[in-house]
Amino acid sequence: MKKGLLIISMFFVFSLNAQKLSFKIENQKDTTVHLIKYFGKKLYYADTAQMKNGRVEFDGKKQVPGILGVLLPGQKYFEFIYNNEDITLETTLPDMVGSMKVIKSEENTVFIPYIRFIGKNKSEANQLGKQRSNLSKDDPDYKKLTNKIEEINQKVKEYQDDIVEGQRGRLVSKIVKMSMDVIVPDSPRDENGNVIDSNFTFKYYRSHYWDNVDLTDDALVNNPVFHNKLEYFFGDRMMVQHWDSIIAFAFPFCDQLNPDTKMFEYCVGWITSTFGKSKIMGMDKVYLEMINRYYCTKNSKGESPAFWVSDDKFTDLCDNLSNKLRLTVGSIPPNLILQDTTDNHWQDFYSLPSEYTVLYFWDPECGHCKKTTPKLETLYQEKFKARNVEIYSVGKAVGDDFEKWKKFIRDNNMTFINVAVTDRIYKEAQDSSPGQPSLMNLLESTSLESLNYQGTYDIFSTPKVFLLDKDKKIIAKSISISQLEEMIDRLQGKEDLPKLFPPDPEEDAQMQKKE
Repeated sequence: MKKGLLIISMFFVFSLNAQKLSFKIENQKDTTVHLIKYFGKKLYYADTAQMKNGRVEFDGKKQVPGILGVLLPGQKYFEFIYNNEDITLETTLPDMVGSMKVIKSEENTVFIPYIRFIGKNKSEANQLGKQRSNLSKDDPDYKKLTNKIEEINQKVKEYQDDIVEGQRGRLVSKIVKMSMDVIVPDSPRDENGNVIDSNFTFKYYRSHYWDNVDLTDDALVNNPVFHNKLEYFFGDRMMVQHWDSIIAFAFPFCDQLNPDTKMFEYCVGWITSTFGKSKIMGMDKVYLEMINRYYCTKNSKGESPAFWVSDDKFTDLCDNLSNKLRLTVGSIPPNLILQDTTDNHWQDFYSLPSEYTVLYFWDPECGHCKKTTPKLETLYQEKFKARNVEIYSVGKAVGDDFEKWKKFIRDNNMTFINVAVTDRIYKEAQDSSPGQPSLMNLLESTSLESLNYQGTYDIFSTPKVFLLDKDKKIIAKSISISQLEEMIDRLQGKEDLPKLFPPDPEEDAQMQKKE
């Protein structure tokens, strides 16, 4: 009997702790309703329920704190804060936000009026801004409108300050604070009143950019405001869009986050993905360095810090990573020592005394190579050779391709350096039978990196181009012939010279795909 009473008592307590998300929407027919959630700026389906007589209910225990929304047919939806509490909201179509009543929810008793307040004042400020844009700064009405806009901004700030202080500890306070800009003090001045550092305002703002964001609270990730702040911080208004600059800020920012949190997952994932997809040449270094630091290492538990990635994905992510890092812009790539067409002479590119070196990887059977390789020879003969720009061309010459490689070179009168893992070298490297030259003999003249140049240089499609400076550092890669010509002319101060090969959109796109 006592055992039965205990079970009933435990069930009663559990029921009291259950979070119910209840909504009543007037003027809405019975239908399927979706609960939606944010992860960064993207919306995802979180749950589904049937609305009857204008009422619908969801189980809050399935959700995590953040900004949620109720999505109706026709893409009509409203948002609210969820922070592990029962919520009851009532509203009426079509103006669901304007007619919203908070029946139960401490967070939304503050949040819903705040949303209405911000919407109203933003609309007023925008209208005043449009009026002001039609006036000159000397017009008396320009100043009047400016004063009105500033009054609205001050009113909004005071409202936000009241929430941040009055609701301290609640999610609504953190969300409002996150949307507020950091206050920058006046620039320091010397004894004569002169500004000491003209960049003080910018540097202070950037160094204190995250002061209003609680980076320990995962709930803030489930909010588009956080995504917008992250995107802005790593954008061109806050830092130079150079791979080394991005890395210099990305590592300290991510390292300060708790590695077991959704905050860490989102920030590391977003930075890695964003710069991995960047169209800016060289930004692949950010992607590769992020992969190396946060995906392909082991933490104290002997596991990858990227806990959100399934085990089967790490092979692709981490494969050949050390070589890929050596192929980023600014790095010195591995030297190659290969045989020329005589099949008796080793040639490397480190020893070339050229001002610029073009590494060119191609295949005599590649359709695209058949178009680009003769263009490269034309550039070499008419521009590059006389200007101390050397081309180190690595062809595919194993098996039947050996004769095809040599024939293509002869037919197109290719006078720059042509090397390959020739068919003979390939067979010798593979042959370990008694009395035959061994791999160790070959390695007295060349290297494993050279013999395995496709893996060393991540060559899985051709053609592929690397441009190196006099120190053999990579300054460009995966560029088309027209881009190569334009870049060499510009680097050598001859940008006004007529171009032999105008831009070819198809070729440019093809080379970008190979990156």
